[in-house]
Amino acid sequence: MKPRTNRAFTLIETVAALAIVSIALLGLLQFHLITIRMADKAQETTQAVFLAQEKMAETLGVGFPSVGTQSGIVENDGQRFTWRTEVTDASGPQRQLGVRLDRMRKLSVMVACGDNPNDRQVQLTTYVAERKIREL
Repeated sequence: MKPRTNRAFTLIETVAALAIVSIALLGLLQFHLITIRMADKAQETTQAVFLAQEKMAETLGVGFPSVGTQSGIVENDGQRFTWRTEVTDASGPQRQLGVRLDRMRKLSVMVACGDNPNDRQVQLTTYVAERKIREL
């Protein structure tokens, strides 16, 4: 008679394989959670950029903006955004390429994501000139 050979896994081999698989799955789960957080931050940043573009378009829609600051809070999809528009006079005695920068305004729009304004902030800046062109 031939001796019988068992070709099964032992309990120790099974436990070791399960431990290796569980460690690998924990790593994949952590990677998945990081990916979800990054997607949430990207969506929040995109919403902040859209809000900044909207506020800039509102300010430029009235024509040549007057100097001043406006601010407010917007809640969108459970997210809280704090925005501020700042219009300053950018004209001065400087000349660039022989052109006098007269009647120029600097428009900056800042949008902060969340409750802490210093946490994540988006800023858009542009310069606006009066519509009529003046000669030197």
